[in-house]
Amino acid sequence: MTRDPQEEWGASAPEDTARTIAEAWQRERPGTPVDSIGIVTPIWQLAKLFGDDRRAVLSRAGVDTATLDLLSVLRRSGPPYTLNTREIGRRCLVTAGAVSQRLTRAEREGLVTRRPAADRSRAVLVTLTEAGHDLVEATVDQVLHRDAELIGSLSPEQQAQLAGLLRVLLEDVQRRVGDHGLSQVGHV
Repeated sequence: MTRDPQEEWGASAPEDTARTIAEAWQRERPGTPVDSIGIVTPIWQLAKLFGDDRRAVLSRAGVDTATLDLLSVLRRSGPPYTLNTREIGRRCLVTAGAVSQRLTRAEREGLVTRRPAADRSRAVLVTLTEAGHDLVEATVDQVLHRDAELIGSLSPEQQAQLAGLLRVLLEDVQRRVGDHGLSQVGHV
Protein backbone atom coordinates (compact mmCIF):
# COMPACT_ATOMS: atom_id res chain seq x y z
CA MET A 1 0.00 0.00 0.00
CA THR A 2 1.36 3.43 -0.99
CA ARG A 3 1.73 6.01 1.79
CA ASP A 4 -0.05 9.32 1.30
CA PRO A 5 2.61 12.04 1.89
CA GLN A 6 -0.09 14.53 2.94
CA GLU A 7 -1.29 12.17 5.66
CA GLU A 8 2.24 11.32 6.75
CA TRP A 9 3.54 14.91 6.86
CA GLY A 10 0.29 16.65 7.79
CA ALA A 11 -1.60 18.95 5.45
CA SER A 12 -2.03 21.90 7.81
CA ALA A 13 0.98 24.00 6.73
CA PRO A 14 0.08 26.75 4.22
CA GLU A 15 2.98 25.83 1.96
CA ASP A 16 5.03 22.88 3.06
CA THR A 17 8.11 23.22 0.89
CA ALA A 18 9.67 20.03 2.22
CA ARG A 19 6.55 17.98 1.47
CA THR A 20 6.28 19.52 -2.00
CA ILE A 21 9.93 18.71 -2.74
CA ALA A 22 9.60 15.14 -1.43
CA GLU A 23 6.43 14.54 -3.45
CA ALA A 24 8.11 15.84 -6.60
CA TRP A 25 11.10 13.54 -6.14
CA GLN A 26 8.79 10.58 -5.43
CA ARG A 27 6.88 11.35 -8.62
CA GLU A 28 9.94 11.97 -10.78
CA ARG A 29 12.25 9.33 -9.31
CA PRO A 30 10.25 6.63 -7.55
CA GLY A 31 12.38 4.85 -4.99
CA THR A 32 14.59 7.87 -4.26
CA PRO A 33 14.95 8.20 -0.47
CA VAL A 34 13.10 11.39 0.54
CA ASP A 35 12.65 11.05 4.31
CA SER A 36 15.59 13.37 5.06
CA ILE A 37 13.92 16.21 3.15
CA GLY A 38 11.39 16.65 5.95
CA ILE A 39 14.25 17.39 8.37
CA VAL A 40 17.01 19.00 6.32
CA THR A 41 14.83 21.43 4.32
CA PRO A 42 13.20 23.00 7.41
CA ILE A 43 16.65 23.28 9.06
CA TRP A 44 17.93 25.20 5.99
CA GLN A 45 14.82 27.38 5.98
CA LEU A 46 15.14 28.10 9.71
CA ALA A 47 18.85 28.88 9.37
CA LYS A 48 18.04 31.47 6.70
CA LEU A 49 15.17 32.98 8.69
CA PHE A 50 17.17 33.11 11.93
CA GLY A 51 20.19 34.57 10.11
CA ASP A 52 18.15 37.24 8.34
CA ASP A 53 16.35 38.17 11.56
CA ARG A 54 19.61 38.30 13.54
CA ARG A 55 21.17 40.62 10.95
CA ALA A 56 18.12 42.91 11.15
CA VAL A 57 18.28 43.05 14.97
CA LEU A 58 22.01 43.79 14.85
CA SER A 59 21.58 46.40 12.14
CA ARG A 60 19.14 48.27 14.35
CA ALA A 61 21.67 48.01 17.18
CA GLY A 62 24.42 49.36 14.94
CA VAL A 63 26.67 46.29 14.96
CA ASP A 64 27.37 43.52 12.44
CA THR A 65 27.32 39.78 13.10
CA ALA A 66 31.10 39.31 12.88
CA THR A 67 31.82 42.14 15.31
CA LEU A 68 29.26 40.90 17.83
CA ASP A 69 30.74 37.41 17.54
CA LEU A 70 34.20 38.78 18.35
CA LEU A 71 32.97 40.94 21.24
CA SER A 72 30.84 38.11 22.63
CA VAL A 73 33.76 35.66 22.62
CA LEU A 74 35.86 38.17 24.55
CA ARG A 75 33.02 38.98 26.97
CA ARG A 76 32.29 35.31 27.69
CA SER A 77 35.97 34.67 28.42
CA GLY A 78 35.57 36.52 31.74
CA PRO A 79 37.81 39.16 33.29
CA PRO A 80 40.14 40.56 32.07
CA TYR A 81 38.26 39.87 28.77
CA THR A 82 41.49 39.08 26.94
CA LEU A 83 42.32 36.25 24.53
CA ASN A 84 45.04 35.61 21.99
CA THR A 85 44.15 35.72 18.32
CA ARG A 86 44.50 31.95 17.89
CA GLU A 87 41.95 31.31 20.65
CA ILE A 88 39.60 33.91 19.16
CA GLY A 89 39.76 32.12 15.82
CA ARG A 90 39.07 28.77 17.47
CA ARG A 91 36.11 30.09 19.43
CA CYS A 92 34.68 32.12 16.52
CA LEU A 93 35.25 29.21 14.11
CA VAL A 94 37.01 31.45 11.60
CA THR A 95 40.42 31.64 9.93
CA ALA A 96 43.32 33.78 11.09
CA GLY A 97 42.62 36.13 8.18
CA ALA A 98 39.01 36.57 9.27
CA VAL A 99 40.13 37.25 12.85
CA SER A 100 42.53 39.89 11.56
CA GLN A 101 39.79 41.62 9.58
CA ARG A 102 37.40 41.56 12.53
CA LEU A 103 40.06 42.93 14.86
CA THR A 104 41.04 45.73 12.50
CA ARG A 105 37.43 46.89 12.23
CA ALA A 106 36.72 46.54 15.97
CA GLU A 107 39.97 48.26 16.93
CA ARG A 108 39.22 51.15 14.57
CA GLU A 109 35.83 51.52 16.31
CA GLY A 110 37.47 51.51 19.76
CA LEU A 111 35.86 48.21 20.78
CA VAL A 112 39.07 46.21 21.35
CA THR A 113 42.79 46.78 21.79
CA ARG A 114 45.68 44.60 20.62
CA ARG A 115 49.11 44.14 22.15
CA PRO A 116 51.93 41.63 21.88
CA ALA A 117 52.03 38.92 24.54
CA ALA A 118 54.62 39.54 27.26
CA ASP A 119 56.20 36.10 26.76
CA ARG A 120 57.73 36.98 23.34
CA SER A 121 55.76 34.14 21.76
CA ARG A 122 54.65 36.32 18.83
CA ALA A 123 51.11 35.90 20.14
CA VAL A 124 48.84 38.91 19.99
CA LEU A 125 46.49 39.54 22.89
CA VAL A 126 43.13 41.18 22.29
CA THR A 127 41.24 42.92 25.08
CA LEU A 128 37.68 44.17 25.15
CA THR A 129 37.52 47.94 25.80
CA GLU A 130 34.90 49.63 27.94
CA ALA A 131 33.07 50.70 24.76
CA GLY A 132 33.18 47.11 23.46
CA HIS A 133 31.93 45.81 26.79
CA ASP A 134 29.06 48.30 26.80
CA LEU A 135 28.11 47.43 23.22
CA VAL A 136 28.06 43.68 23.79
CA GLU A 137 26.12 44.09 27.04
CA ALA A 138 23.41 46.11 25.30
CA THR A 139 23.30 44.00 22.16
CA VAL A 140 23.36 40.49 23.59
CA ASP A 141 20.11 41.13 25.48
CA GLN A 142 18.39 42.28 22.29
CA VAL A 143 19.61 39.22 20.38
CA LEU A 144 18.76 36.67 23.04
CA HIS A 145 15.34 38.17 23.77
CA ARG A 146 14.54 38.05 20.06
CA ASP A 147 15.77 34.45 19.80
CA ALA A 148 13.54 33.51 22.75
CA GLU A 149 10.63 35.24 21.05
CA LEU A 150 11.22 33.32 17.82
CA ILE A 151 11.15 29.93 19.56
CA GLY A 152 8.37 30.96 21.93
CA SER A 153 5.75 28.79 20.24
CA LEU A 154 7.53 25.74 21.67
CA SER A 155 6.91 24.80 25.29
CA PRO A 156 9.96 24.59 27.58
CA GLU A 157 9.74 20.79 27.31
CA GLN A 158 9.64 20.95 23.51
CA GLN A 159 12.57 23.36 23.48
CA ALA A 160 14.62 20.99 25.66
CA GLN A 161 13.65 18.02 23.50
CA LEU A 162 14.51 19.84 20.27
CA ALA A 163 17.83 21.08 21.70
CA GLY A 164 18.71 17.52 22.67
CA LEU A 165 17.77 16.09 19.28
CA LEU A 166 19.70 18.81 17.45
CA ARG A 167 22.76 18.16 19.62
CA VAL A 168 22.60 14.43 18.79
CA LEU A 169 22.17 15.17 15.08
CA LEU A 170 24.97 17.77 15.05
CA GLU A 171 27.44 15.47 16.81
CA ASP A 172 26.64 12.60 14.44
CA VAL A 173 26.86 14.74 11.31
CA GLN A 174 30.16 16.21 12.54
CA ARG A 175 31.50 12.70 13.04
CA ARG A 176 30.32 11.59 9.59
CA VAL A 177 31.81 14.57 7.75
CA GLY A 178 34.92 14.77 9.93
CA ASP A 179 34.29 18.30 11.16
CA HIS A 180 34.49 18.86 14.88
CA GLY A 181 34.91 22.64 14.88
CA LEU A 182 31.32 23.46 15.66
CA SER A 183 31.42 21.38 18.82
CA GLN A 184 32.74 24.53 20.51
CA VAL A 185 29.53 26.49 19.89
CA GLY A 186 27.85 27.15 23.19
CA HIS A 187 30.58 25.39 25.19
CA VAL A 188 32.82 28.41 25.69
